[in-house]
Amino acid sequence: MLKRLLPLLLIVCLVACATQSPVSPDTSHEPDPSPSVEIIDWIPPSPKPSPSPKPPIVREPYVFDESLPMLRNPNATVEAQTVYNYLCSIYKTKTLTGQQESTWMSSPDYEMKYVDETTGRLPAIRGLDYINNDFEGVNERAIEWWEKGGLVSICWHWGSPPNGVGYDLSKVPIDVDEALTEGTELNIGMMEQLNRAAEALKELQDAGVPVLWRPFHEFDGGWFWWGADGAENFIALWQLMYDQFTNVHGLNNLIWVLGYADNVKSGWYPGDEYVDIAGADTYSKGIRKVTYSRLVEVFGDERPIAFHECGTIPDINQAHEEGALWSWFLTWHTNYIVDENDPEDLKEIYNSEYAVTFEQLPQFVT
Repeated sequence: MLKRLLPLLLIVCLVACATQSPVSPDTSHEPDPSPSVEIIDWIPPSPKPSPSPKPPIVREPYVFDESLPMLRNPNATVEAQTVYNYLCSIYKTKTLTGQQESTWMSSPDYEMKYVDETTGRLPAIRGLDYINNDFEGVNERAIEWWEKGGLVSICWHWGSPPNGVGYDLSKVPIDVDEALTEGTELNIGMMEQLNRAAEALKELQDAGVPVLWRPFHEFDGGWFWWGADGAENFIALWQLMYDQFTNVHGLNNLIWVLGYADNVKSGWYPGDEYVDIAGADTYSKGIRKVTYSRLVEVFGDERPIAFHECGTIPDINQAHEEGALWSWFLTWHTNYIVDENDPEDLKEIYNSEYAVTFEQLPQFVT
């Protein structure tokens, strides 16, 4: 009897197995494809980003206009003076597109590829950050971007001296009075860190790369150590860095960009002789004409004013029509560019008559 039932049982088992739903893989531990800006776990980027620009790009040589403002540093390199002259020449008529990179996604070109795939164009300015003491990697990517024809902006989430490294430690306050007092342990530690950054920037100067240098950003917001001790000490820090970089290290490839927070508070301006471009960071939406107008009050409008950190890109058509004449915008990385900007809006902005993209930049060095 059992022998006769075995074939029947086998058939029943086979049918049951064939009709059973497949087991779905467990994806609960897969990484979030769009980590937030607060990520502090850092993985060194790959040695070189994959090539983004689409050759051939024909660039017209830039013609220098001697009637425009010059950099505050009379010894500025030809490359830095030429880039600054160009920025002044298009100010109030065009807005450069800019994008901050991340280094922990699939490639250091993660954001550049996203912009390219979404808009058909690349940003004119690549934003980099000496955060986590990634001096070597930042310099490598900066040199590559410049040699391909793009512009380079560098900020620095400087971890609080004497030994701080990274975003979280850039928010740890220190006694800035002590840090500014020559010979103290804190001063010695701070100067060692500052001089290390100067050495990195010197490597870029030797490579012929001009830098939109944006140190101490959002200083008047008070959340980073360089602004938490008040306006007077911030101004002293800015002037110290300018003097050390320019007069001690002979850094002449820097275009000094002063980066306020959204409210642009009074009393924080270091002085005309120390600033080439002023701007503000804000993640508030819209064209931010109030912010732009406030910058004009403290800086004037004869030199470029930049929107050098944002989440949602302002509508540059509306901005130009209503008088918020941003020299450039620089969108923050990862989820800010991917999630906070509608792809159709992004495409429209990058293809606006007011936009300057990577492909439309002139040839700065002949």
